[in-house]
Amino acid sequence: MSCQSESCMYEGMSPELAASTAKHPCYSFEAHHQYARMHLPVAPACNISCNYCNRKFDCVNESRPGVTSEVLSPEEALEKFLWVKREMPKLSVVGIAGPGDALANWPAVSKTLRAIRAVDENVVFCVSTNGLMLPVYADELLELGVRHITVTMNALDPAVGAKLYRHVLYENKVLRGEEAAKRLMENQQVGIARLTAAGALVKINTVMVPGVNEAHIPEVVKKAKELGAFVSNIMPLIPAPGSAFENLPQTNRRDLDALRERCQIDLRQMRHCQQCRADAIGLLTQDESARYRLHEQPLQPVAASGVYRIAVTSKCKKLVDMHYGHAEQFHIYQVRGKQMKFLETRPSLRYCRGKDVCEEDDTHKGSLVQLLSDCDAVLTMRIGQGAKARLQQAGIVSVESCNSVDEGLLFAAECLRQKRAM
Repeated sequence: MSCQSESCMYEGMSPELAASTAKHPCYSFEAHHQYARMHLPVAPACNISCNYCNRKFDCVNESRPGVTSEVLSPEEALEKFLWVKREMPKLSVVGIAGPGDALANWPAVSKTLRAIRAVDENVVFCVSTNGLMLPVYADELLELGVRHITVTMNALDPAVGAKLYRHVLYENKVLRGEEAAKRLMENQQVGIARLTAAGALVKINTVMVPGVNEAHIPEVVKKAKELGAFVSNIMPLIPAPGSAFENLPQTNRRDLDALRERCQIDLRQMRHCQQCRADAIGLLTQDESARYRLHEQPLQPVAASGVYRIAVTSKCKKLVDMHYGHAEQFHIYQVRGKQMKFLETRPSLRYCRGKDVCEEDDTHKGSLVQLLSDCDAVLTMRIGQGAKARLQQAGIVSVESCNSVDEGLLFAAECLRQKRAM
């Protein structure tokens, strides 16, 4: 069995790499409660088209990969880094994770990293990529001091890959079907091997798509181990509206955990991934990106005639920062036009208390819908497809947001107004 403990995962590393990894919240479980990271969205272009992806650059109300509220130039990225660094002493990692692919935007990405390194010798760099251009840029990544690289590798079989990708743009040619998947997979493996041979730590992200690649993933993890990867991160599919997979079911948590248990025999499994936005800032479990926007995006006005009652999942009534299934209380607000009034807090039993009980106790789930039956909408950071469907059957709209409560309430009210105008 592969080493799963924090103590043994640093074996064989240089002291410098071990120290930086211990402060990287995605590579160290112990670090994710202590150290913050920031993603700089300087990479808008992408060279592959994934069937599970729909990138909305201006969407501030979703928390998933490929989403950002702004796209920055390298100069703006440096400005934002200095701003966050002043206010966030525990900032340890600067990552480039989109909203497209980092290596498809290499001039901007490399310029950003060089500018930040010139003002901070100690910050840890991290780059996420689909791996298509790794054979071209692996050496430059290493020269820039990037020692933590995440590669999304979803399949080894071109027939499986053809179901996941619409096309690949490579050397000015558009490749499709198995030809596209084969080129992507070959480049991923060449690039990963080159990075690990040079001592870099590679994290393999794999999206578990029910009925598409789930049975194939153990082979992917075995190959990742063979290539020298440091850790595997099997992630659930988040059905993105507008994507080819928007109507597929969200990955079942118990199936996901069972697959992780099976695959950890070969390679250490990351279990605390939050599937962050491309502009995420702060602790993994407390995204503060809404506080650090260089370019504010004004919300559309809400019709003054609409009066709505909205339930919010929030720890302190400041940010929308709780998963629907994790909420132990719901804050109820009335929204009339742009006027917001707090009404009450309703206690609730948290039904998602871990992998063994998250999807059990249907009676409680029904009582939770009853608790919110007088509300027009639920405003929450994240909600599963099953819970969303139960609310919808009761006539309650679910709205996902990672903004402040005030911004989220205005957005939710606008969603309700538009829905009722249809």
